[in-house]
Amino acid sequence: MKVYDHILQVVGHTPLVRLHRVTKGINATVLVKCEHLNPGGSIKDRIALHMINKAEESGELKPGSTIIEPSSGNTGAGLAMIGCLRGYRVIVTMPDKMSRSKIDYLRAFGAEVVVCPTAVEPEDPRSYYSVAKKLLKDIPNSFSPDQYSNQFNPETHYLSTAPEIWDDLDGKINTFVAGMGTGGTISGISKYLKEKDPNIRTVGVDPVGSLYHDYMKTGKLGEAETYKIEGVGEDMIPDTIDFSLIDDSVQVSDQEAFIMARRLAKEEALFVGGSAGMAVHGALQVARTLHRGDVLVCVIPDHGDRYLSTYFNDNWMRDNQFLVEPKALKARDILSRKIHKDLVSVSVNTPLIEVSNYFQGRDFSQIPVVEGNKVLGTLYEDKMLEHLLKRAADGETLANEIMEAPLPMVDPGCGVEAILEFFKGGSPAVLVSGNPLGILTKFDLMQCLASQ
Repeated sequence: MKVYDHILQVVGHTPLVRLHRVTKGINATVLVKCEHLNPGGSIKDRIALHMINKAEESGELKPGSTIIEPSSGNTGAGLAMIGCLRGYRVIVTMPDKMSRSKIDYLRAFGAEVVVCPTAVEPEDPRSYYSVAKKLLKDIPNSFSPDQYSNQFNPETHYLSTAPEIWDDLDGKINTFVAGMGTGGTISGISKYLKEKDPNIRTVGVDPVGSLYHDYMKTGKLGEAETYKIEGVGEDMIPDTIDFSLIDDSVQVSDQEAFIMARRLAKEEALFVGGSAGMAVHGALQVARTLHRGDVLVCVIPDHGDRYLSTYFNDNWMRDNQFLVEPKALKARDILSRKIHKDLVSVSVNTPLIEVSNYFQGRDFSQIPVVEGNKVLGTLYEDKMLEHLLKRAADGETLANEIMEAPLPMVDPGCGVEAILEFFKGGSPAVLVSGNPLGILTKFDLMQCLASQ
C-alpha cells in the first residue's frame, strides 16, 4: 500500500497518451504529456512548488509571509495550494479576460484575487504585472516568485518534466511542441532534450495576437493585440524564455484553439484547456510534415474544468462568433479550420514521376494543375497510378498529358449546401478562389461539421 503524506507529493509524473482520432491522415505518432492531471489541474503546479521550495531554502520566503504573483490563474492555483498547506497568505493578480471559473477556483483554495484590465501595456499601473509590484511594496514581509524572470521556472522542467518524457520514451522522440507563455516549459524541456539528442526539433505554438511568433520570424518586437486564449502568449519578452532552444514557431487563432479543445473532449476523451487546444492544433500542423515512425510530443498545460463558462459553453462560443451553425458555414470557414491549409499544385510540365512524390504521406487523392494563377486541370492518384503501371519504363510523361478537367471553383463566401451539391455530383473536392487558392475535400467538410 502506498500513501502520500500530502497532495504536493503527487505533483508530476504525468502520463504520455497517444492521440488517435484527431490525427487522421497523419503518419507520425503524436503523444500528449497530460499535465492537466497534476493535483492543481495544470503544469504550473510544478514550477510553483519548485520556486517556493527554493525561496524557502534561501530564506527569501519566511514563515508568515504573503506570496504575491501576477498569473493567468494556473501558477496562482499552484501557489494557493502551497499557501494552504504551509500557512502563507496568497494574493494573485489576474487579467480580466480569465474565466470566472478560474477566479472561483483560486478563491476555493483561500487565495485573494485582484482582477486587472487586459487591454493595457505591461508598464501601465493598472496592468496585473504593475498591480502585483505595488502590492509587494505596500505589504510587509511579502514575496513574489515572479515566474516571468525566475530561472527556477525553466529549471523545474529541465529537472522533472523533460526527464519524464525522455525516460518514458527511452529517448525515442523526434519533435517536441509546446505553447509559449512565460517560456519556462518550452525552454526547460527543450534544453534537456537537446542535450540528450541535438537532432530533436522544438516548435513553439503562439496565439494570434501575441508577440512571440513575429519576433521569432523577424527579430522585431511588434505590438501585441488582444486574444482570448488564456495562459499563453505574451505582450512582452520574459527572462524565462530562451529562443535559442526553439527551432520554429506556428500561430493558432482563438477559434482554432477552442474548436480543437472541444474536439479533444469529444473525440479523445481529454477534457483540457484552450491552451491545450492551441498546442495540439499547432502540433498537428507540424506532425503533417513528419513521417511514419517519427514521434512528436506535445504538452497539454491544463484542465478544461475552469472553462465551462467560456469555450465549452455553446452560447459563449456563438456570442464570440467562434461557433457557426452548420448551414451558415461558408467555404472560407471550412478552409480556415483545415490543419493543412496550403494548396499543393503542380505545373503542366511536371513529370508524373515527380508528381507521385507529392501524394506520398498526404491524405488527398487529387492535385490541381496550375499555370500562373490559372487552374488548367486535375491529376487523380488512381489514374496516374494506372498510367505509370502501363508505361513503367516511361518517366517522361508530363502532367498535362493525362490531366483531366479542373475541379469546380467556388467563392470564399459559397455556402456549405452548394459545396455539398458538387460532392453529390461526383467531384471529390472543390477549389476556393482567392490569392492564394484553397482546396476543400469531402473529408475537410466532414471534419468541420463534426467539430460543430
